[in-house]
Amino acid sequence: MKKLLIWGTGKNTRKLIDNGYAGEIIGFIETVKTGDLFIGKPIYGSNEIPAGYDYIIVASSYVSEIHALCLARQIDLSKVIFLYGVKEQKGCCEPEILKEILGEANYTLYCAEYGLIEETFVRADAEKYSRLNRRESFAIQERYMRPVIADKYAPAGTVGNYFFQDLWAARLIVKQGVKEHFDIGSRLDGFIAHLLAAGIDVTMIDVREFPAEIENLHTIVDDATTLRQLEDGSVRSMSALCSLEHFGLGRYGDPIDAEACFKCFENIQKKLQKGGNLYLSVPIGKERVEFNAHRVFFASTIIDCFHGLELKEFSCVFDGKIEYDVDIHKYDDDPHNGEWRYGLFHFCNS
Repeated sequence: MKKLLIWGTGKNTRKLIDNGYAGEIIGFIETVKTGDLFIGKPIYGSNEIPAGYDYIIVASSYVSEIHALCLARQIDLSKVIFLYGVKEQKGCCEPEILKEILGEANYTLYCAEYGLIEETFVRADAEKYSRLNRRESFAIQERYMRPVIADKYAPAGTVGNYFFQDLWAARLIVKQGVKEHFDIGSRLDGFIAHLLAAGIDVTMIDVREFPAEIENLHTIVDDATTLRQLEDGSVRSMSALCSLEHFGLGRYGDPIDAEACFKCFENIQKKLQKGGNLYLSVPIGKERVEFNAHRVFFASTIIDCFHGLELKEFSCVFDGKIEYDVDIHKYDDDPHNGEWRYGLFHFCNS
């Protein structure tokens, strides 16, 4: 039985394990070590990888960084299986070894990642279809072959953090019975779509260009830090879901400003009318900036910054689950190595 190390402790690793594999997992690797155990096995930092393994399976999407680390630390790449691409196949590429260790589901997804159609079930399925088909117009022709292999072992859909975050806020807003809502930089294809389907007019501000004109969606392309586009005390219902943590970091072409998100926090409070509601989502955990991606906040920092508002609810989404009415200090020491927990804050200007 092959002895395996798995690089990663996030959702991709869980998917690898759930799909099945052949071998004995002797431990897990994190590029920056955040704990001692994961599902009962030791965690090693990238600078303390133990000997005695047969293969390392890289189940992290941070492939370029891990590939560079392997080269820098002279790790034998013939013993490293990269489940995700670095533009081309790297490391161990032997089909028989990959099939043996990864199992059919993981190997099929591996082939989908690298476009290795001929190595999968598609040809056998096509031959079986051709034997069974009796309709000339539906005979397989090579020129119309369009193989899709990733879906065979994919779930019926994705129910992740954004799904629950968007549903949480939309339900609360619809329940309030508002006809107009203001948003800062949330997701168009989830949360905003929920509100539009409920017949709510939405005005949305984002520093990025909008992709299309949509009925009942009013858009403002601008920096929302000062909220100069709105009059003080004019907004009854406002949201910002996973957007304010990016302000001032330049990721989306906005000006560099270390205080940008905090300025926006203050300005939001000025814009809310008496009785107005705010629905906010940001990453929470051990407080830090992960430049230039985002900031991670203590929940208490957010509550302190919105000192002029009353906290009605603090809940969390993590790993595709929602946890309601959480103690604000519960996750202060949680590092979340690439798997972020989002704090859901409902404030009211009472």
